[in-house]
Amino acid sequence: MKIQNQINLKSFSSQDGFISNYQKLIKDVVLPYQYQVLNDNAEGAEKSHVIKNFINAGKALLNLDVDDGFYGMVFQDSDAAKWLEAVAYSLVVFPDKELEKIADDLICIIKNAQDKDGYLNTYYTIKDSDKRWTNLHEGHELYCAGHMMEAACAYYEATGKDTLLEVMEKNAEHIFSVFMNKDSFLFQAYPGHPEVELALLKMYKTTKNKHFLELAEHFINVRGENPHFFADEKAKRTWSVWNSIPDNGEYAQNAKPVREQSDATGHSVRAVYLYDSMADLAGLTDDEELKNACKRLWHSITQKRMYITGGIGSTVHGEAFSVDYDLPNDTAYCETCASIGLMFFASKMLEMDVNNEYADVMEKAFYNTVLAGMQLDGKKFFYVNPLEIIPGIAGVAQTHKHDLPQRPQWYACACCPPNVARLISSFAQYAYGENDKTSFCHLYADGKINFNNGNQIVCKTKYPYEFDVKFEVCDVKNQNSEFAIRIPSWSKKFTITKNGKKGTYELKNGYAYISICKGDEILLKLDSNPYFVYPSTKIPDLSGNVAICRGPLVYCMESVDNYEDILSLCVNTNGKIKVLPFEQDLLSGTTPLLIDGYKIIQDEDLYSFEKPKFIKTKIKAVPYYTWGNRGINQMKVWFSYK
Repeated sequence: MKIQNQINLKSFSSQDGFISNYQKLIKDVVLPYQYQVLNDNAEGAEKSHVIKNFINAGKALLNLDVDDGFYGMVFQDSDAAKWLEAVAYSLVVFPDKELEKIADDLICIIKNAQDKDGYLNTYYTIKDSDKRWTNLHEGHELYCAGHMMEAACAYYEATGKDTLLEVMEKNAEHIFSVFMNKDSFLFQAYPGHPEVELALLKMYKTTKNKHFLELAEHFINVRGENPHFFADEKAKRTWSVWNSIPDNGEYAQNAKPVREQSDATGHSVRAVYLYDSMADLAGLTDDEELKNACKRLWHSITQKRMYITGGIGSTVHGEAFSVDYDLPNDTAYCETCASIGLMFFASKMLEMDVNNEYADVMEKAFYNTVLAGMQLDGKKFFYVNPLEIIPGIAGVAQTHKHDLPQRPQWYACACCPPNVARLISSFAQYAYGENDKTSFCHLYADGKINFNNGNQIVCKTKYPYEFDVKFEVCDVKNQNSEFAIRIPSWSKKFTITKNGKKGTYELKNGYAYISICKGDEILLKLDSNPYFVYPSTKIPDLSGNVAICRGPLVYCMESVDNYEDILSLCVNTNGKIKVLPFEQDLLSGTTPLLIDGYKIIQDEDLYSFEKPKFIKTKIKAVPYYTWGNRGINQMKVWFSYK
């Protein structure tokens, strides 16, 4: 059962602060730049051809000559969908008629690429129309459809325009007719890449069409009932996209039915997209068995298979979860999309169980891995987010080729850049929630929130670099209204005052519940002190290491700040961590730390019989999300200590 829901994005108006600045960057730089990429007009960027694919699909349906055919990955359509979704969210925060016109024109192009029966996918329409729905394992038809459904819902809610929504309603009904025929082989089918499940649930909430709820529930319930479905499917065809092995059920989360799963396995993005839909369905239908499965999977991720940065997926092999406590730093995968999916999952768990463990992870993933996925100028992006980079090894050695020391402009597989844009633009939906009585603050974002329950609250803060969060209650619905504020688990001390006096509140599952009246001012003061984090001894790569954090921010050391050599540094955990003044001109504005430590002095031999000398020194650290913005240099999160 759902205890609370995300706010409608229109309920939030951004005012100032860290999140607002990022949302302005998305509007002013990221969305225009990405649109140029989608049109193959961004100089030096990987070719995308996304919009031309839709134009060519429209031509193919009219039997016109398609001069340059289809270009890109089988899931190329999804880049346009995520871009449109990001535009929709941005239009809510910053109305822009010119941007809206660009989006409207793209939607018309997409509409023209839809077949009469509702089918929509440029790869198959241009290249292989006779192969539709014959390769769910690799074909990504449902994945692309899901992302376009999400875009359709977002654009309708943002603008009131239903052109794309009508396109995707027709598409969803087509998918329903294909997969809900009990006499068909496809009745036992499920997506190779989960995504459409969560999208269908959004379509149901937007349109109230029960077919979409039924179809989402079917895809979730049937998954793993026949764990050999993909092998059976492959036996019926003579072609392949990547010649993937169809019997790796752990990789595709179909080794067993979802209600029996307990370990987060396989491709990390696919996993958390699936878990998000499971949690959403559990909340909508009061399915306790499904909810319990989600709790097991959440525990598997966050207690045994997650990095300190909120990154998940530790191995390049399959972009996947590995095994418990296998969390290497220098070969970490930690795909940006995976941390975004983890935030989705956390938000849905929060709707069923208001507990700071979910919001804490959501915050950790956002302020570290998600933000690290985009360069500070908004024009370059990481797909992979390692916790250690040594130039000459990273991106060069065969085992480290995926861990790049600098962000590229774009990718052939460009799922992450538009995903970051849509997440940042919709941040308020993850920050605030509500039910009939209570308004919830899960994350701190400067702005005004007009909750549907009648409460109006303004948040003022310079978080995550300052730790005072002020809430002004502009209006309330009734005398029983209350406000629930998350207290992060990292804040060892905190104070809450109400109208200048010590506040009275009930602390429950990491949230402070406070009764509110019109005119109230609530001030939350969190712990601003940096702190050390020590890893479990079960993590072999981290034994004898320490990390430094302040608030939600994980810090790292780069060689550009530290003698051009961080490999010889060691942290003094009995020393001091000095918080340096905020530097507006450093890394788009940040607060560095100065840490007591040692520099190890050793001779040049590969191995030595002499004990190294330790000389006291100061180590400068910057937030992890800012790394890689000052050229190629060494970077580490975890350090040895004495």
